[in-house]
Amino acid sequence: MKARIRQKNSSRETGQNNSWLMVMLLIIGAVLLGVGLVSYITSPPSANASTKYDPADVVTDQPVLAVHDMGEGPAISFLPASQAQPKIQIPEKSFNFGMIGPRDVVEREFIIRNVGDAPLTISRAYTTCGCTTAEISASVIPPGKVATIRLIFDAGFHDASGQTVRRGLIIENNDPQQSQAEIWVQAAVRSN
Repeated sequence: MKARIRQKNSSRETGQNNSWLMVMLLIIGAVLLGVGLVSYITSPPSANASTKYDPADVVTDQPVLAVHDMGEGPAISFLPASQAQPKIQIPEKSFNFGMIGPRDVVEREFIIRNVGDAPLTISRAYTTCGCTTAEISASVIPPGKVATIRLIFDAGFHDASGQTVRRGLIIENNDPQQSQAEIWVQAAVRSN
């Protein structure tokens, strides 16, 4: 008789433990959902940035030509921490050209936005391979303005037939939170 009573009590305790566990999991899930929602709503503009821009906001002073140069560049001139700061935003950081011919030259336009409160200065820009170049419309981007990037990939620069290649553009700038920004392109190069 005592054994049966213990078994019933044990079943009741297990049921209570399962209920308690379910309530705790429900509370944890609700907290995580709330944190995720708040994080999404308050995420920085770069996380939800648009590639659209007003042509009147494009800066075209002192353009920068980025070529393959992996050597050391000039030091980045950061603003004093007590001053307003620039903030680089690149809404589209990668692009896949898809399948291209072994001699094709393809290009893509990207943009750089300064969403900070001080001028964004590009101190240096370079590509990861000689087959890739980039023309940046300005080296200094005032707050609220945009610079365009014309990135060009030349599949015939060297033999890349039958390969999938990935090339990058590195942009060194005076945003103290992201002093080195990157854009990457990819292409699957057909064999002859």
